[in-house]
Amino acid sequence: CRAELLQDNYFHAVLEATKSVAEKIRAKTGLSSDGAELVDQALSLGSVGMPFLAFNTLRTESEHGEQKGIMNLMKGMFGTFRNPTAHVPRISWDITEQDALDLLTMASFLHRRLDDAIRTPRS
Repeated sequence: CRAELLQDNYFHAVLEATKSVAEKIRAKTGLSSDGAELVDQALSLGSVGMPFLAFNTLRTESEHGEQKGIMNLMKGMFGTFRNPTAHVPRISWDITEQDALDLLTMASFLHRRLDDAIRTPRS
């Protein structure tokens, strides 16, 4: 997103950053959905109690909470940033530099956690 950010094109920088998180999930899981549905399919404990991708060993309640928290953070990012940029004309959705920088920081955090996530036996 560097090119968009250097041009002060925060709208497209945010859109590209959020799309990149979804693309990483698809690449690591082989799933094909998008947005909240993709996050639920890839990271939810589901009925078998095991996600496709795990951020920790999932042995304790705290680790289950972390898994769910990161999952909810991703879904919130898609709902807050990706959905408006994907469905609303740029002229109708103003994003500030500070909001864009905060989102890029969050996307960086999520990418790093996805890089370290492990595929589970479920997958």
